[in-house]
Amino acid sequence: MAFTVVNVHMQADITEGGVLGLSLFLYKIFNLDPSYISPILDFMCFAAAISLFGKTFLKKTALASLLFGLFYKIFLSLGAFIPTLYDFPVIAAIVGGIGIGIGCGLVVTEGGAAGGDDALALMLSHKFKINISKAYLFSDFVILALSLTYIPMSRIFFSLLTTFVSSTLIGQFEINLKGYSQNQTA
Repeated sequence: MAFTVVNVHMQADITEGGVLGLSLFLYKIFNLDPSYISPILDFMCFAAAISLFGKTFLKKTALASLLFGLFYKIFLSLGAFIPTLYDFPVIAAIVGGIGIGIGCGLVVTEGGAAGGDDALALMLSHKFKINISKAYLFSDFVILALSLTYIPMSRIFFSLLTTFVSSTLIGQFEINLKGYSQNQTA
């Protein structure tokens, strides 16, 4: 996921929603280092999720978040490996959505969350009894609205596309996710 953010999203001015999108927003607007901000935001969401999903979920999620922050820092310091897809925003949106969706989905199948936005989406899904893809889309749209401060309206469509792709892919892992959360709350 960190590779995707640095190599695709940041270069193409495409963002995700959730903590990733909020981290990019804070980086673009306030120049706050996402390798530090992302774990802080994640921790805040994790703290809220522990009562629903238990300590095992929290441990796996904290490890995934710290590793994501580490790889984010590494990829930011190394810079992009692939040529910019800025001039090909549909491709960037689809490739970015696939990278984020598969990365998050793999972490979810192991019983954790790749970031605070995943924990938030899981809580929304659990509390409101909605499909996890819808929970992701709702929270992502809020962040995308904030992103209009640094992403031109003409390019926000591509952020919506990448969010739709990643949310849809993460939703494919929902069966394993439901079983895990039921075991933790029982």
